[in-house]
Amino acid sequence: MRVALIHDWLTGMRGGEKVLELFCTYFPSAPLWTLLYIPKTVSPVISNRKIHTSLLQYLPFSKSKYRHYLPLFPFLAEMTRVREFDLVISSSHAVAKAMVKKNKKNNPFHICYIHTPMRYAWDRFDDYFGPKKVGPFLSRYFFKPICKLLQIYDLKTAPRVDVFIANSDFVKERVNRIYGRKAYVLHPPVNLKRFATVPRSPRDWYLMVTALVPYKNIDDAIYACGRLGRKLRIVGSGPEEKRLKDLVQSIGADVEFLGFLPDDELIQHYSQGKALLFPGIEDFGIVPVEAIAAGCPVIAYKYGGILDSMTEETAVFYNEQSSEKLESAILNFESIQFDEKRLRARAEEFSEDRFLQKFEKILESAMEEKRE
Repeated sequence: MRVALIHDWLTGMRGGEKVLELFCTYFPSAPLWTLLYIPKTVSPVISNRKIHTSLLQYLPFSKSKYRHYLPLFPFLAEMTRVREFDLVISSSHAVAKAMVKKNKKNNPFHICYIHTPMRYAWDRFDDYFGPKKVGPFLSRYFFKPICKLLQIYDLKTAPRVDVFIANSDFVKERVNRIYGRKAYVLHPPVNLKRFATVPRSPRDWYLMVTALVPYKNIDDAIYACGRLGRKLRIVGSGPEEKRLKDLVQSIGADVEFLGFLPDDELIQHYSQGKALLFPGIEDFGIVPVEAIAAGCPVIAYKYGGILDSMTEETAVFYNEQSSEKLESAILNFESIQFDEKRLRARAEEFSEDRFLQKFEKILESAMEEKRE
């Protein structure tokens, strides 16, 4: 079969790109379409193939400010549609699922691995464009209409997908609620080989590994650790960095921002963190699985994709998204002893090999249904 791959944009190796990497391994000669590609930001497995980009690649400041072109995403997607293939696999959290040309002459079978329906257009508007983020006027009269148009476009292009594969039961429910479609569930993979030989040596600080963006709820971790007098290390970068650093300074919390870390240093931090703090709502969340693969337990808000990966044997949960409840969960955690072997065993259920085996079964089943 002639196979093509689609991904929203290639600007770093986060959870979505790690899924794409395995699709690239499974289809080593498949060309790749994307809105934007920044060289040297993704792995060689992804970059060592023909990559087609959109007009966004050539627009001013797109390499650093590509999210500012959000109103143009539908237009850019329509200009970058894939055709003349037998099978298209899209990895989508924005408009990738729309980038498929379907008509009487070109009708490729389209499987969409969906990380989430557009979160800023549907469930997370206030986190990105609410009055507290951009001001009441811009929120109501500029971003609200834009996101409404994005919703219309998102719904209109959903029929271009023949089969949805959701990354969690949480996303499966959203696909059903928003698009009225069923979806298989296939949890994202984790490269467990990186953690196999790392000894567990916990220190006296808590850990977060996260992009510094609004919906990660990093404020709660800062306030909770600040009030308890606990040390916190945050690995990651993003647009919220300055505001969060100002918050740390204003309350006198013992928080260290480490920015992006190379893989070997990140693994060391997983092995040394007292526990991983996970106060946000994620569609799945690969980071907690990476943490338990290194023997590091998790303290998490009990909602969303985290329920697909963590159990009472791997995490301390709290039921209300607030810094006070997180503070209580930290104190509760400090009275519990976790079994490192059980943590690592749970992580094995999300290995790359299992992901590819399950994907192959879903692909075979979907193709069989198509033939019928």
